[in-house]
Amino acid sequence: MMKLRHLAILALTLLLPVAAQAERIKDLAAVAGVRSNQLIGYGLVVGLDGTGDQTSQTPFTVQSLKSMLAQLGITVPANVNPQLKNVAAVMVSAELPPFAKPGQTIDITVSSIGNAKSLRGGTLLMTPLKGADGQVYAIAQGNLVVGGFGASAKDGSKITVNVPSVGRVPNGASVERAVNNPFAVGTSLYLNLHTADFTTATRLAQAINDVIGPGTAEPADATSVRVNAPRDAAQRVSFVSLLENIELQPGEAAAKVVVNSRTGTVVIGQNVRVSSAAVAHGSLTVTITEGATVSQPAPMAGGQTAVVPASDIAIKEESDRMFLFNPGVTLDEIVRAVNQVGAAPGDLVAILEALKQAGALRAELLVI
Repeated sequence: MMKLRHLAILALTLLLPVAAQAERIKDLAAVAGVRSNQLIGYGLVVGLDGTGDQTSQTPFTVQSLKSMLAQLGITVPANVNPQLKNVAAVMVSAELPPFAKPGQTIDITVSSIGNAKSLRGGTLLMTPLKGADGQVYAIAQGNLVVGGFGASAKDGSKITVNVPSVGRVPNGASVERAVNNPFAVGTSLYLNLHTADFTTATRLAQAINDVIGPGTAEPADATSVRVNAPRDAAQRVSFVSLLENIELQPGEAAAKVVVNSRTGTVVIGQNVRVSSAAVAHGSLTVTITEGATVSQPAPMAGGQTAVVPASDIAIKEESDRMFLFNPGVTLDEIVRAVNQVGAAPGDLVAILEALKQAGALRAELLVI
């Protein structure tokens, strides 16, 4: 009797609908104002093994070198043009993470802006990194790690693996200035969704109210949700830690078909539907064969034997490429029907565009 009861419970469980996978707020949204900032700077890489800039073609490298030496108390005569092959002018870029404090280090990327062949083995000299406001937020310096390499021969042949003119310096910049952050300002904070959706915004606010209490959160628009938060900085950190681990079921994405015109990639969303439509996609194959024949003149005609070209053109049209879409077919049925007729990505794009023009494709068609 007990065994039959267990079997009945198991059968009932299998009949119940499977709950959709919930996602954390941490994966769906970000706190407004908590973001990174881009930094950029101009510097010099020295110590290269003859793979630096050709100073005759990059005069700014020589100018930068003279300016740096002048700051160190060394004066280069104006009529002297150093022909150095172990120096390269570079741009240094970095991303300053939120809440970064002075003394912390960040990774930097060093890219050649001249005609240096490789930055392998080079050392970046002290370079200030500035933000969009022109203020210096970090100082970069260090030995480069270059993933690519190149080799060349005297006859002009060469081989290059990856990109040797770009390198990185792990922890190569020291933060000198903190960026003001509005995280702890005001009585509320905003959660911005990564993908705007009215349904997700409503469900996110409801999930917060269910956990924290009614009136804690309210959707501002399809992207933002306003949440009442403690004023104390420490309490606000704990509060956000609680918020970002709340789970909810986001709204389903709008029906879209995305076509990449450059690569031929076609992505069909889950909610794409097709109304009743019959599709016939013919394929015309043209084959041209080039050959040659010998032209022999008649006896006593006085002509000469000659070889003349002969072309053979054959046209073949496929006729078994028609299929029927019933009303409300799903993504699986669309893919199965297209695969059965052996349609290539280009054929699939043509079919989808024709269905959209006919009003049978219940989705937004995006060509990127």
